[in-house]
Amino acid sequence: MSAPVLSIIILAAMFLLATVLPLNMGALAFVGAFLLGTVVLGMSTTDILANFPGGLFLTIVGVTYLFAIAQNNGTIDLLVRGAVRMVGSRVALIPWVMFAITAVITAVGALSPAAVAIIAPIALSFAGKYKINPLLMGMMVIHGAQAGGFSPIAVYGVTVNGILAKTDLDFSPTALFLSSLVFNLIIAVVLFVVLGGRKLLSSRVGHFVEQAAEARMSVSVGAKAGSDVPFKGFGSGMYGPRDPAGDGVAATKERSERIPQLVTIAGLIALAVIALGFKVDVGFVSITIAIVLALVSPAAQKGAINKISWSTVLLICGMLTFVGVLEEAGTIEFVSNGVAGMGMPLLAALLICYIGAVVSAFASSTAILAALIPLAVPFLSTGEIGAVGVICALAVASTIVDVSPFSTNGALVLANAPESVDKDRFYKQILGYSGVVIVAGPVLAWLALVVPGWL
Repeated sequence: MSAPVLSIIILAAMFLLATVLPLNMGALAFVGAFLLGTVVLGMSTTDILANFPGGLFLTIVGVTYLFAIAQNNGTIDLLVRGAVRMVGSRVALIPWVMFAITAVITAVGALSPAAVAIIAPIALSFAGKYKINPLLMGMMVIHGAQAGGFSPIAVYGVTVNGILAKTDLDFSPTALFLSSLVFNLIIAVVLFVVLGGRKLLSSRVGHFVEQAAEARMSVSVGAKAGSDVPFKGFGSGMYGPRDPAGDGVAATKERSERIPQLVTIAGLIALAVIALGFKVDVGFVSITIAIVLALVSPAAQKGAINKISWSTVLLICGMLTFVGVLEEAGTIEFVSNGVAGMGMPLLAALLICYIGAVVSAFASSTAILAALIPLAVPFLSTGEIGAVGVICALAVASTIVDVSPFSTNGALVLANAPESVDKDRFYKQILGYSGVVIVAGPVLAWLALVVPGWL
């Protein structure tokens, strides 16, 4: 058996094991890189580790560390409360505020599941209180997270842009970000219209900001068996269904606590300006700002290191190390020649989008992006099809399917369903919607971003 074929089998086995068993695919990828590299290819461990993505490691650690400090010192709570005040008494704006807040949180560096874990308990408690369709509210939160997920300083965006920076392809990080933002925004508009949003336009509530605090007292999945918890401000734990009181420090009006929040907001603005405007490495800038914030408010950084997404760091670093070994094995060229041999680049691009969508619905979107993009690069380098459009379509197709109840985001929404909602029925609704997205999403992304040839 040739090395390329064997490596593809190993890659498929890794995805299968990570889907069926509670194993981190990054850890599996390191093992796969070691065995494939040393046993099959005769590589030394030094050569294997040369493929370790040090830049991405620093970037993901930096942005998630910065976000953890922002959550701890109450800045995220402050932003959420500010957005809530904009609603006033208009119920129809509640789903859009939740969409926007989640998009902003992921755009500044939070992982998609982290943002959904923070906002989903709030959003779905509002859905129960104001008779908003819970499917509408839950999906608005998830699509909001995906809308901001490909900003140049977000984890998805950093991952894709980091991979492409090592190639000769001309690529636009701005096009990637806007493609995901606009695509998810359009989906949100359709959901709002189809799932009863128009009926909300005539609804009004009083004292919405005060009721937001009451909504935070509703119990999320982690504490539904117990009594209500005291309101502590917006913000919940980084990962998984949590007590809706959250882990964040409640923002107060005391000057001593406001100063770190204002410095944090200034730091986030500085990150965008320095990293995007002056093209300085996002990882170094973000971790520098995080350290400055830790010095300004030492108490706020307590526990922040534990909130760094170490599982994602392991996943991405392991996968990209494995991809480097795949390149040594000739797998990248082998797959690219196979795709090019189809003689139909548009069809090949559609096939890639569907592979990304189907696998991502059950496995990690980050992992599939880290695996598929390098495999597609040689095919895209031929110039037979627009590389920017294909990468953007693949990114969109591989992430919009995170609405699946088998993905972390979908599971978080299902777990935080209001008490009045039939969980079995809600599960079937999410499952049905995710089926529609898996079938229609890739082809719509392909039709919008690849076929016209404008990217």
